[in-house]
Amino acid sequence: MNLAGWMLKPAGWSFRVNIPETPRCVICVAPHTSNWDFVVGELAIRSAGMRASFLMKDTWFFFPVGHLMRALGGIPVKQGTHTNVTDSVVNAFQRSERLWVAVTPEGTRSRNPHWHKGFLHIAREAQVPIVLAYIDYAQRVACIDKIFTPGGDVEADLVAIKEYYSQRVGRYPQKFTTGL
Repeated sequence: MNLAGWMLKPAGWSFRVNIPETPRCVICVAPHTSNWDFVVGELAIRSAGMRASFLMKDTWFFFPVGHLMRALGGIPVKQGTHTNVTDSVVNAFQRSERLWVAVTPEGTRSRNPHWHKGFLHIAREAQVPIVLAYIDYAQRVACIDKIFTPGGDVEADLVAIKEYYSQRVGRYPQKFTTGL
């Protein structure tokens, strides 16, 4: 057992991977109700000897924390200005033989029924699969669970993804909603 697994086990957490090895994907992670989701998610994925990059609000990339975030695979996202995150991440996929990028479609730790759709566009344009992953505090399980195949209708795809997550429990259940 590596250090990450050693840290998860006494806290009662387990990590499962239910998909075959895939070299490139967008990982949709929900629910996202606490900063602890990042810690649990990083420990979980590293306990399996895996690594994923992640999109995170640029305000977390201040000195010296920014160096750590980048070393862990963080990709800063500037909010409040018109930047094309989709193009940047698609370009990163085109340059990489192996890349996992984790995205929290809620875009916030607050209750938000209006999930972002950018991860769907990124996956389509980069021609990579979408992997559904969850961090369920009720079960104390983090799981890379299934490959989602979009049908081409972004709104219908988002509804199907929200239905998948509807039974998951965040650290703060009152902060999680699918809006369905």
